[in-house]
Amino acid sequence: MDSSRDGSNAISLIVGLGNPGAEYAASRHNCGFTVIEKLLAGFPAGRFEESSVAQSRVFSGKFRGKPLTLQMPLTFMNLSGKAVAPLCRKLEIAPENVLVIVDDMDLPLGRLRLRKNGASGGHNGLKSIIEELQSEKFNRLRVGIGHPEKKGVVDFVLSGFEGEEKVLFDEVVERAAKAVQCVLKAGMATAMNEFNAAPEPVVRENQP
Repeated sequence: MDSSRDGSNAISLIVGLGNPGAEYAASRHNCGFTVIEKLLAGFPAGRFEESSVAQSRVFSGKFRGKPLTLQMPLTFMNLSGKAVAPLCRKLEIAPENVLVIVDDMDLPLGRLRLRKNGASGGHNGLKSIIEELQSEKFNRLRVGIGHPEKKGVVDFVLSGFEGEEKVLFDEVVERAAKAVQCVLKAGMATAMNEFNAAPEPVVRENQP
């Protein structure tokens, strides 16, 4: 049985990583924020109350009768841990009960990968959280944003999506929100089995 089913490893804090400011809002690097916004939009109005805590936008409410907090750090990506760790201390949440949503250049656009723990993989946001929590034992949902072919890494992650890429990104954000809900309802193991595999191709009406 997945340990999260009996409450011993249940997720009580969901963190979406990104950079504050309108100029970054539609960037690849901000997909964590985008997934949090998609999750909030799917809950009934008034279910979560917003506040400013730990240099973050924090949304507090309940899911299936249990406390649940959603966090969007406003520290900039490479200092994400400066927001996540203080909130964990304030709410007395252990790393094992945290799920971090983050962009991943090593995954093709449209793919997701849930993991229960692990190294940063070179991602500055995850690296900061690991340093501040002094632990790698937090869950993460990596959202594929594709890999740069011509642009440098910084220019690529701060760029937006256009055309078919935008369509694929909207689809993966929707799927990521469903993956998070699956984690909350059924646990990490079940969600990993369902969402880590490549999604079935979508047949569009205007395709031959």
